[in-house]
Amino acid sequence: MGDSVGPDRARAFWLRTPGEGEIRTVDLPAPGPGDVVVRTRFSAVSRGTETLVFRGGVPESQHTRMRAPFQVGDFPAPVEYGYLNVGEVEDGPAALVGRTVFCLAPHRTRYVVPATAVAPVPDDVPAARAVLAGTVETAVNALWDAGPLVGDRIAVVGGGMVGCCVAALLVRIPGTRVELVDVDPARAGVAAALGVGFAVPAGAADDCDLVVHASATEAGLARSLELLADEGEVVELSWYGDRPVTLPLGEAFHSRRLAIRASQVGTVAPRRARRGYAGRMALALRLLADPVFDALITRDIPFADLPREMSRLAGEPSTLCVRVTYDEEGSRACSPSPCATT
Repeated sequence: MGDSVGPDRARAFWLRTPGEGEIRTVDLPAPGPGDVVVRTRFSAVSRGTETLVFRGGVPESQHTRMRAPFQVGDFPAPVEYGYLNVGEVEDGPAALVGRTVFCLAPHRTRYVVPATAVAPVPDDVPAARAVLAGTVETAVNALWDAGPLVGDRIAVVGGGMVGCCVAALLVRIPGTRVELVDVDPARAGVAAALGVGFAVPAGAADDCDLVVHASATEAGLARSLELLADEGEVVELSWYGDRPVTLPLGEAFHSRRLAIRASQVGTVAPRRARRGYAGRMALALRLLADPVFDALITRDIPFADLPREMSRLAGEPSTLCVRVTYDEEGSRACSPSPCATT
């Protein structure tokens, strides 16, 4: 689908009101001397966060913290939200013109941002896979927070996009036992593609040194505590929005000296703060040279179908990443498999 609205305008996906999305034609600002104009080739829906935004579930106290870098409008709606975008630079500094770049930009056909806000995609990383860079960056920060060691016994509870990316990185550490735990047995296929073990919660291996929790459910967090060895730690990646969470902190929680620690990509692990956003993103993009990450793409849809797709996603727990295509070239890039991996 090409952008036929003219060089100074774009089409953008907006949440009109909680539960209802639409495609709008919007004006592009005039680029300044330090800006780039980017034509989107692919974007991706971060299912957990974006379905929460879509249903209007961002608590008022978190409206500022939850803003995406290039969000337009305010929660709960109308708002233009999203942060996984890969495109081609049409105008800007000579070193970037014609380059494929990743940006934390929303779902729209074209956009203008500071040149410092885009990260060049390495030549050995397909643009269609690079939409996962933001999620892999979150996983990188999670590992910096968790500090896994050689030979650790690790469970990742919650096989969504973030959990799968975390598991894919953890299994690269020598001697680790890594198991992806999810209520959906179909996640076993994704786990196999990533090279990690799989179990449903009742069958998960216990005696874990570390559990990374990413299911965004109360039951998942409680099960994470049960899987720990004495003095083990749960690193909590989930964000629950407006939902209260109850935990069993009686029983053996204190006697076994268990711990729960939050990880949030917006606050970089202190011992790696010197790397900064650019360093984390460059690392995430280099890691995406591995085709194993293609297993996280559930399906591709054209941009025009995004409003209907967003209304479906909340009821599709088996979906990982929905990738959005913006032109015929992008659509062809995803055929044949593995882009259609489920």
